[in-house]
Amino acid sequence: MKELFLLSPSLVIFLHVLSAIIWIGGMIAVRFAVHYSMQNIAEPKIKIERTLENLQRFFNIVLPFIVILLFTALLLIFGIGFKETPLNKFIHIKEGVWVIMTLIFITVYIKRNKAQKAYELGDMITTKAQLIPIAQYLIPINIVLGLIAVYLGVTLRGF
Repeated sequence: MKELFLLSPSLVIFLHVLSAIIWIGGMIAVRFAVHYSMQNIAEPKIKIERTLENLQRFFNIVLPFIVILLFTALLLIFGIGFKETPLNKFIHIKEGVWVIMTLIFITVYIKRNKAQKAYELGDMITTKAQLIPIAQYLIPINIVLGLIAVYLGVTLRGF
């Protein structure tokens, strides 16, 4: 891993930061711009249809960057050698935050797919029940966790 990191450390760091920006920024945009504009759609069926589509498009964009983020994180951890320093507690906390974020992302992905299936069956109650937690707490929690991870990353880069 260290050899791979040393080939282009600037590129690894750039891809890592870019991936975090796209994931966290995407969640912020979906939750605080798209979600609120969707509330202006009067027809419930159209609102749900657009919500499902928007979430799917978000997944299509962000999923590759989550993979890149994980890969570049491993390159950074082993390439810079943080594991052998007193800073490893920050690394462990940051790793934990990203693991929780990924688990929440998987939960959102599953809920969205269940909502899609319910929507296709005409079951609007189940569709809404699957979508509501995504906007109410899953994405907001991930935004907060993402900002914590970014702060930890900035703290680590300062050392």
